[in-house]
Amino acid sequence: MLFLIAFVGAAIIALVLWKAMNSGGSEVEQPRRKPVAWPTRPPVSGPDDDPDFLRQLDEKVRKRDDPPRA
Repeated sequence: MLFLIAFVGAAIIALVLWKAMNSGGSEVEQPRRKPVAWPTRPPVSGPDDDPDFLRQLDEKVRKRDDPPRA
């Protein structure tokens, strides 16, 4: 039981000392960083959503002699 009381007391003392050492530089305001703006990519779409792909596919089908079977 004495060991537990000593451990809690040491933890409280360490916390108070840690807070005291870190509060010394709080009078000087630290410069704030601007958030980084990451480049955005266009949304990913499959080839069946691309109008150019569908147009080229339609042209290939029209050029064929035999129509595709369903």
